[in-house]
Amino acid sequence: MCGYEDWATNFCSRFLFLMQSILAVLLWATAVLGQVDSSVDRGDSRFMATVLARLAQRADPIANIYLNQARVEGLSSLLGQPMSAVKRLNMRLRIAQERVRAGDLRAGIEEMQSVLAAVEAGQVPATEGFVYMLHDQLAIAYLRLGEQENCLHNHTTDSCLLPIRGDGVHTLQEGSRRAIEHYTINLNKRPSDLGARWLLNLAYMTLGEYPEGVPEPWRIPPRVFDGDSGGIQRFRDVAPAAGVAAIGLAGGSAVEDFNGDGLLDIAVSSWGLRDPLRYFHNEGNGTFTEATTAAGIDGQIGGINLEQADYDNDGDVDLLVLRGAWMGEEGRMPNSLLRNNGDGTFVDVTRRTGLFSLHPTHAAAFADYDNDGWLDLFVGNESGKRPHPCQLFRNQGDGRFVDVASAVGVDHVGFVKGIAWGDIDNDGLIDLYVSQFYQENILYRNLGDTPEGWRFAAAIVAPGPNESFPTRFWGYANDGWLDLFAGGYNMNDLGDMARAYLGEEFAADHAHVYRNNGDGTFDEVTEALGSFGQVILAMGANYGDLDNDGFPDCYVGTGIPDLRSLTPNRMLRNDGGTRFLDVTTTGGFGNVQKGHGVSFADFDNDGDQDVFEVMGGAFEGDLYQNVLYENPGHGNRWLRVFPQGVQSNRGAVGGRVRVRVRRPDGSTRDIHHLIGSGGSFGANPLAPHLGLGDAVAVDFVEITWPATHQTQRWAGLKLDRAYHLREGHPSATEVILPKFHFAAGHNGH
Repeated sequence: MCGYEDWATNFCSRFLFLMQSILAVLLWATAVLGQVDSSVDRGDSRFMATVLARLAQRADPIANIYLNQARVEGLSSLLGQPMSAVKRLNMRLRIAQERVRAGDLRAGIEEMQSVLAAVEAGQVPATEGFVYMLHDQLAIAYLRLGEQENCLHNHTTDSCLLPIRGDGVHTLQEGSRRAIEHYTINLNKRPSDLGARWLLNLAYMTLGEYPEGVPEPWRIPPRVFDGDSGGIQRFRDVAPAAGVAAIGLAGGSAVEDFNGDGLLDIAVSSWGLRDPLRYFHNEGNGTFTEATTAAGIDGQIGGINLEQADYDNDGDVDLLVLRGAWMGEEGRMPNSLLRNNGDGTFVDVTRRTGLFSLHPTHAAAFADYDNDGWLDLFVGNESGKRPHPCQLFRNQGDGRFVDVASAVGVDHVGFVKGIAWGDIDNDGLIDLYVSQFYQENILYRNLGDTPEGWRFAAAIVAPGPNESFPTRFWGYANDGWLDLFAGGYNMNDLGDMARAYLGEEFAADHAHVYRNNGDGTFDEVTEALGSFGQVILAMGANYGDLDNDGFPDCYVGTGIPDLRSLTPNRMLRNDGGTRFLDVTTTGGFGNVQKGHGVSFADFDNDGDQDVFEVMGGAFEGDLYQNVLYENPGHGNRWLRVFPQGVQSNRGAVGGRVRVRVRRPDGSTRDIHHLIGSGGSFGANPLAPHLGLGDAVAVDFVEITWPATHQTQRWAGLKLDRAYHLREGHPSATEVILPKFHFAAGHNGH
């Protein structure tokens, strides 16, 4: 009897269905665009809004397993047809599962209970495994009900933070208590089910009855959640009071001063086909105002990831919206390039810039690969049985891009999930790293302008996990060479969530870290660095400096679409470039909801980086609030620089910063930084924030400009200041940034 389809099986069957329907899909897409072209002016925001709305309207719930409410309606319409009792029972269960995924939890639970009653009454034959699965599905439906009634509708800043305690304890307890009943039934049958054991402990936490209330054989000891202190103080989620706790699904984040007032604003996406791109303007008083309509981005729907860059070198940072990931041929959607008008408004220029195409993608990154002073764009598309080659759009410098991927040798075909640009050998030519599923990750080494033209050469120097997702170049060792991070995503056994915390061996892919040897090779150092080997199900990921010690720390958003995947997002503190300490619990970062776009940024201009994260899952009902963790401060010194390229691209993306500081004992120390937005899923501001540790003075600041590979030095800069540094200009100009305190109040009732 077949009544339960996990997300991976659905994913594969979706591709099979789509391959049988390629011709229909192509004709459908042509018809959609043809209708749009005849009625809407090409290249403007209305054109894109119309395209996206029509694509959403024509989405196929058979092919797209994430259109849960539409699947409920479609499956329900079949119940009137003649079918056997067994088939009807299975159909009812499928409808119930889709209701739960759609967020209609009580209706889904009622239907599942009815199916269970029919099985227990002997109305239809059922295996022991089928009954076990029914209890498992009821348990997670009830657990999700508890989350919906408490963490969503009665949210506090302790909600869903592992270990759950304090204000995170549920006041409405029906969901968790009923979940415990069903997990107890199953664990009495299969006490080795670590996935059920993990979720049972979480359910008891939500009732305030952990650990004592958990039966001893199934209890996960509290010590496993302690982690390390690492000198990190508790960060508090101020998103509700600040006005940025938007509720949505998986999506991207981009933090930048989009209107030039010295305050960092936030753009967030949610991947539902009709979910809007949202823009939050920083008011400078501890609150943000949603300004989506005023920004001119109404109609920009369905984005999974965001990237930002000043593509036209006008001094205003523009925004790229990526779409279609995880949907196979249903994901043949256009990305959007939104040009910043400099006043907090945007206009869609996708068509007029030559970027309009229809491919499923999650990953893209800007860099000036040919050092002409204009940012180019690599888009990593997702290929299934039908190829969707990656694209490298060369910036022509006149507002248009041309795809040169094939000509330069980077028309890669794979299921690409992350992109990173970085100069691995410090030769002044930026290289490209592609993170992907089912194949080893590829490094495309930039060979420069050869006699045959500009070329890249593929190599495998940091293969990564089997299902590699977020990635980045970063200098975790702070030695002037760029290292690599690749986050693992595969997990076939939900029990691995518990095994990772219990210190037991697990089969899931974990994050991989590679150290640059300075000779074009990398060594995997994951085990030597400690905590990375325990980080699984990486999705969103980025880096910043929590305590301003000058060593980049790492935050990883976690999860898979399965509603049962409740595993904490992980914060790892860099301890002097030699190891990473898990400060998830100490810092208050361990939200068990699914984490996506991550951005480190000093929103309140007080000299330390706060952390913003987009939360929410893939299924329509797997919603959650976005979070903003306020940095309490750790007493170290800092510097913020605003580079302005002249020969180089305006934001100096791809350039390198080196700061030499003097310490209390008279010794000196160098701190390095790669200019860019950080990781591949979540975007930091482009202007570098530099932690300086216990520095007593700044000896100098250097920037190696990306277009010329020339290094320029400024001296006489003061600690705890912000400076504008212009390429070729000998003087640094201090920038006065408006400071504020976040609004009082943490709970979101």
